[in-house]
Amino acid sequence: MLGRSSNWLILIVLFVIFSPEEAFSQDVSGIPFLSVEEGQKGEQEYTVSLRILLFMTALTLLPSLLLGMTAFARIIIVLSILRSALGTQQTPPNQILVALALFITFFVMAPTFTNIYENAYQPYSTKKIKLEEAFQRASASMKIFMVRNTREKDLLAFSDMNGSGKFKNETEVPWSILLPAFITSELKTAFQIGFLIYLPFLVIDMIIASILMSLGMMMLSPMLISLPFKLLLFVLVDGWTMTVGSIIQSYS
Repeated sequence: MLGRSSNWLILIVLFVIFSPEEAFSQDVSGIPFLSVEEGQKGEQEYTVSLRILLFMTALTLLPSLLLGMTAFARIIIVLSILRSALGTQQTPPNQILVALALFITFFVMAPTFTNIYENAYQPYSTKKIKLEEAFQRASASMKIFMVRNTREKDLLAFSDMNGSGKFKNETEVPWSILLPAFITSELKTAFQIGFLIYLPFLVIDMIIASILMSLGMMMLSPMLISLPFKLLLFVLVDGWTMTVGSIIQSYS
């Protein structure tokens, strides 16, 4: 009985949320959950229930969009490789790395987000353009950022596999080609930066291991001895600022 009552309660809540205001003011035979109304000037206006549905759908797609269409993937991979190179295991913790990657992502994507806000969202919010045109403008801004930070070799490879020819500008590249090319390019760039970061710490590990072996201390873990030296080197050269600055400068 408790399970049935909770199901009915959920249905009632959904009915209240998605029902239009006219359903409570007058008797109607049907409830238009998903409908498009005509405005005073003849333009199409989406009902509140449809806007809520689109907003909830966008929230479910937000993590995938953040990982696949922004600088987040490259940043979080480089920071994870840096933590592995230091040998500090879970320090900094995953929450700190994700938060730092998000803040750097917002910094890198700020010009693109500002362009989308000024050219797409503001005109749409003041009803100067329709939703379709606003979406096209926002899509064009994102394509420009992604194409400029995608390797031409990766872009041509997916274009050849798809059987498409060359494109005149960034906005003509279809999403089916741009998305896999951008992610592949981000992964390659992230591992290249990670290799350059990992190399000096690897040298320190090799030096410490050679010294311990020459002293006959083979039972002592080289990682235990090299960790303070790696942390000291990283602090002296202001490693966090250098790493973050290198990641930001890698974007055009």
